[in-house]
Amino acid sequence: MGKLTATAVKAAKEPGRYGDGDGLFLLVGKTGSKSWMVRVQKDGKRRDIGLGSAAKVSLALARERAAKVRSQVEAGIDPVADRRKAAGVPTFRKAAELVHAEHVKGWKGGKDSKHGAQWLATLEAYAFPAFGEAAVSAVDAPAVRDALAAIWLDKPETARRLRQRICTVIDWAVANGYRDASLPMPVIDKALPRQRVKPKHHAALSHADAPRFMTDLRAKETIGRLALEALILTAVRSGDLRGMKWAEVDIEEKLWRVPVEVGRGKGGRVHIVPLTSEAIYVLERARKHKRGDTDLVFPGAVKGKQLSDNTLRKVAVDMGYPITAHGFRSTFADWVNEQTSFPREVREAALAHVNQNKAEVAYSRTDYLEKRRPMMEAWAGYCLGASGGNVVRLAV
Repeated sequence: MGKLTATAVKAAKEPGRYGDGDGLFLLVGKTGSKSWMVRVQKDGKRRDIGLGSAAKVSLALARERAAKVRSQVEAGIDPVADRRKAAGVPTFRKAAELVHAEHVKGWKGGKDSKHGAQWLATLEAYAFPAFGEAAVSAVDAPAVRDALAAIWLDKPETARRLRQRICTVIDWAVANGYRDASLPMPVIDKALPRQRVKPKHHAALSHADAPRFMTDLRAKETIGRLALEALILTAVRSGDLRGMKWAEVDIEEKLWRVPVEVGRGKGGRVHIVPLTSEAIYVLERARKHKRGDTDLVFPGAVKGKQLSDNTLRKVAVDMGYPITAHGFRSTFADWVNEQTSFPREVREAALAHVNQNKAEVAYSRTDYLEKRRPMMEAWAGYCLGASGGNVVRLAV
């Protein structure tokens, strides 16, 4: 005989847990909401399993559900997974949408991030047409292999991302009780042709040509040319430079703090850039182009919009240099490696590269700001040296 009565359940107002016996509890929340929960234990492991709202589930029904859960656990059945199966297995499409909704909260930029949009778009383009409407429990190795094979050689990078995202959805289904096992990916991989992918490099300028390029760049003054000059002198990513705002710049401290926001601050933390005298001179010239409708240092032609990456590339191409804006980071890195003795760690900090060595990350807390200052001054001096001379100040 249980300890609770229907009248007691109705009268319960004080927040807390009210036991009925055999692990069944009535939970009363701070707002007055009431729900049922049964506590079960098997092989030394304890679980609390919800049985529904007390507004919809009576005391008698809660006792029946609690008894069923206890018998399932005793028989080695997962009652939560069993309940999900009874409610119906979602299609692969629906499962992917649920996975996306759960994961997008943890991605940089959230639902508005580029990655968030691309994640579902890849599945919509290549997985959903093949097996999107099939139950996620029914998606098998042959179906996945065929979907991947369709683009495996023509679009290798997209295919690898598709593979990873399909696996994520399938593993989610296993964890939620909709499938008994994951896909046999080693078998699928062996059934796909070998990809021969050549690494893509951004077209870059030789560091020996940097002084001549800078001379040509300064022959005229446009907002695009100023932006490209600033990008070269700071060695930052194009997206960081194009999104640069006056509020981020401290002229007195000679610092620019690149914030963590969508498309900027890669690595999940603020990137502090030391500004050389030459970089500040660029900013002073850019201030003449400042507009009242935006705080952008290098505003685009469209009101309130940034310059496009293509604008920076076009500046170089129109000057007769078929290179990319991003390629100047390689130019800078090559100069550091071949012409100076500045340490690798200082160079990497200047480029804001994410250190993949977890042990180093755990012990290194510095961003080498003060060591980066002389390196960036030396780089500016090299780029703007008389006649593109080769004299370079080496790190002490």
